[in-house]
Amino acid sequence: MSDALTPAEIDPATTPPSTARRPSERTFHGDTVTDDYEWLRRKDDPEVVAHLEAQNAWTLARQEHLAPLRQTLFDEIKGRTLETDLSVPSRDGDWWYYARTVEGQQYPIHARYPAAGPDDWTPRLLEPGEPVPGEQVLLDQNVAADGHDFFALGSLDVSDDGARLLHASDTAGDERYTLRVRDLATGEDLADEVQDTAPGALFAPDGEHIFYLTVDEAWRPWRVWRHRLGTPASDDVLVFEEPDERYWVGVGLSRSKKYLQIELGSKVTSESWLLESDDPTGEFRIVWPRREGVEYSVEHAVLPASLVEPPSLSEPPSLVEPFETQDPAPATRDVLLILHNKDALNFELLCSPVPAPGETVTPEAATVVVPHAPDVRLEGVSASERYLVLYYRREAISRSAVLSLETRLDQREWDFQEISFGQPLESVGAGVGVWEQPNLKAGYTSFVTPQSLYLYDVASGERTLLKQQPVLGGYDAADYDQRREWAVAEDGTRIPVSLVWRKDKVRFGAVAGSSDEGSTTEGTSADAPAEPAPLLLYGYGAYEMSIDPYFSVPRLSLLDRGVVFAVAHVRGGGEMGRAWYDDGKLAAKRNTFTDFVACGRHLVATGWTASDRMVADGGSAGGLLVGAATNLAPELFAGVLAGVPFVDALTSMLDPTLPLTVTEWDEWGDPLHDPEVYAYMRSYTPYENVADDAAHYPRILATTSFNDTRVLYVEPAKWVARLQAAGAPAMLKIEMSAGHGGVSGRYSAWEQIAFEHAWVLDVLGLADH
Repeated sequence: MSDALTPAEIDPATTPPSTARRPSERTFHGDTVTDDYEWLRRKDDPEVVAHLEAQNAWTLARQEHLAPLRQTLFDEIKGRTLETDLSVPSRDGDWWYYARTVEGQQYPIHARYPAAGPDDWTPRLLEPGEPVPGEQVLLDQNVAADGHDFFALGSLDVSDDGARLLHASDTAGDERYTLRVRDLATGEDLADEVQDTAPGALFAPDGEHIFYLTVDEAWRPWRVWRHRLGTPASDDVLVFEEPDERYWVGVGLSRSKKYLQIELGSKVTSESWLLESDDPTGEFRIVWPRREGVEYSVEHAVLPASLVEPPSLSEPPSLVEPFETQDPAPATRDVLLILHNKDALNFELLCSPVPAPGETVTPEAATVVVPHAPDVRLEGVSASERYLVLYYRREAISRSAVLSLETRLDQREWDFQEISFGQPLESVGAGVGVWEQPNLKAGYTSFVTPQSLYLYDVASGERTLLKQQPVLGGYDAADYDQRREWAVAEDGTRIPVSLVWRKDKVRFGAVAGSSDEGSTTEGTSADAPAEPAPLLLYGYGAYEMSIDPYFSVPRLSLLDRGVVFAVAHVRGGGEMGRAWYDDGKLAAKRNTFTDFVACGRHLVATGWTASDRMVADGGSAGGLLVGAATNLAPELFAGVLAGVPFVDALTSMLDPTLPLTVTEWDEWGDPLHDPEVYAYMRSYTPYENVADDAAHYPRILATTSFNDTRVLYVEPAKWVARLQAAGAPAMLKIEMSAGHGGVSGRYSAWEQIAFEHAWVLDVLGLADH
C-alpha cells in the first residue's frame, strides 16, 4: 500500500506531496549512508509514476496564479519571432540546402533548390513565406512527428549524388534513433531501416554505404557499423569497437571528402583513425596512437608547397624526404593539421604529412604552425580548398581567424587574420562550408545583437550581411547594454561576469559600499545601479564548456521588466583556457561552487542587486552548481532554478552500470575505487548536503524529464523530496515524454520557458509587471 499522496489528494493551498521514507543503506570505504528516497529510482513502478505526477500536480497548483503571466510571456516570445522563416541556404554539390519554418508548426522543414551552375556560390536571399522556385522538400519534421508526443532528429545527410536522404529520429526522448533512407526522386523511404542508432550517421561518398554508431548499455557510443543499401541490417558490418568504457566514439568525413574518420576520446585522451573514402570497405588506420592525457584532433588539408617545404620547415629532414622524391614538385601538398596538447596545456597546431599505410604521425617531426601560448586556448581548425580557419579563445572571448590559400600560393608565413566586429563582448564563428566554397560565412552575435550571418570575402576581408535574426515588435539593440565585470574568488582568482540589461530600466549612480558582510569583491563600481536591480545569475562550470555572449528572444521579456541577466564564468568552464577547466574539476571542483558564490556576492557588494532580488539559474552540470551553491550560501539567493540538475552526483558516480558513469570519472573522479574522491564528492554533492533544517533555503524549482538518459529523473526527484522534508520551499516539474533537452517542438519549448520565467519573475516580485 502506498503512503504517498495522489494528485487528487493534494491540498494545493498547504500540502506538498508526501514522499515516503524507505531507508536503504549503502556502504563504501567504511562510510555507511542511509538514503530515504532511493526507491524513487524504480522507473517502472506505478507508485513512483504516481508520486511524480503528484509532484507535478502540486507544482502546477502552486503556480496557478501565474497562468496569465505565462500566457503573456508565451505571447511575447511568439510575437517577437518570425514564425514563418527560413535559413540562409548553403551549397553542397548541385544543390542549395536550407531549413524553413511555418507559422503554427512545431518543427522545421528541410528543403533544397538547384544551383544555377558551377559558379553559383552566392546564396539566394529567400523571402520568408514566398514560394521557392525549384524547391524540393527533403524532410518535413512535422509530418515525421505526427502522432508522437516527442520528436528529435539525430542524423540528416544527403548522398553525394543528391539522390538519397539519410534521416534518423527519436520519438521517446531516450536518444535512441531509428535510421531510414529516402529516395528523393519518389519521396518514399526504402526498406533499409536500422533501430537503436546513435546520432551522427552519414553516407560514404559512393552513396551506397552508410556508417552509423550504436551505444552500449550505458548509452555510450562505442561501435561503428557499415550498412550497404539494399541489404538487411542483420548483415551490417562491425567496423570498429572501443571496449574501454571511458571512451566515446564518433564517425565522420573530412571536409575534403578524401577520408572517412573515426574519432574516439575520453575526457582526457583521444585518438583518430583514417580510411580513404574511395575504399569504404577497407581498413581504418590509426593516425597517432593514444597516450593517456593527450588530446588531439585531425583535419585534412591541401596546402601550398611553400608552406610545408623548406625554408619554412625548421624540423628534421624526416618530414621533407617524402616531398623531395616527387619530381617535378607539385604546387600543393596533402597534409594533416593536428591540434594537440602534448606538452602544450592550451594546445598547439602541427602540420604533418599524411602517414603512409603502416605508419603513424610523429609529432616531434611535424611543423609547429601555431605554437602554444599561455593566454590563448586553441580550440579547432577547419580547412577548405581555398582557406584555413583557426578557432581560439583569448580573454574569455571566442575568436576566429582566416588564412587565404588561394591569393598567395607562394606564401611562406602562416599569417592568420582575425575576424572581429569590434565589440567588447561578442561571439564570432566562421563557417567553412563545403571544400570548394570560395567564401566564408561569418556568424556574429552578442548579448544585445541578434544572430547575424555575413558573407566574408577571404581575399579582401570585405563582409556582406546576408541575414540577421528577425526580432519583431520594434527591437532596438541601442535600448540595451552589456558589460564585463570581475569578481574575486576565495583564493584571489579573478572571475569574469557578463551582464546585460535594458538601459531605461536600470538607473546608474555611485554606490558607497555594501553591508553584505564577508563578500569578496575588488571594490565598488562608480557606475553600478543606483539601487539594487532584480537579477538572474546563470552558471555552468563543467566539461570546459564556455558560455559565450549570445542573443535570446525569450530573455527580452525579463530585461524589459527590469531584470539584469548575468553569467558567472566560473572555473570548470573553458572561458579562460585549459587551466580554467582544470581548476574546476576533480579535486578542484569546489572552486566552481565558491566562484559562483563569489560572483553573487560581488554583484551584491557592488550594488547590482541584493540577495532578496537575485535568482540562481543552472542546468545539468549547472544544476549541480546552483544546488551546491545553495547549500554553501542559502542566504545569498531569493530563488534557485535548476534544470535537469545533476544533484545526486555521488550516487551516480558510484554505480558503473548507470549511463555515462564510467566516462564521467575523468571529470568528477572515481569515488567507487578511491576513498579520497568519495570523501571529497560527499562533501559537496547537493543531495548529500541539504541542511537538516532547510526552512531558510530560497525558493527552488527543479525541472526534469522522465526519459532523460544523461541526468536521470531520480536525481532531482530525490533532491526535491529531501528538500521538502527539511522544510525548504522546493517544487518539481517533470515532463513525462521528454529527454535531457526537455520537450520537443518550438511552441512546447516556449511554453516551458514561459513557465520558468514566470516563476523567476514571481520570485523577484515582478509577476505583476
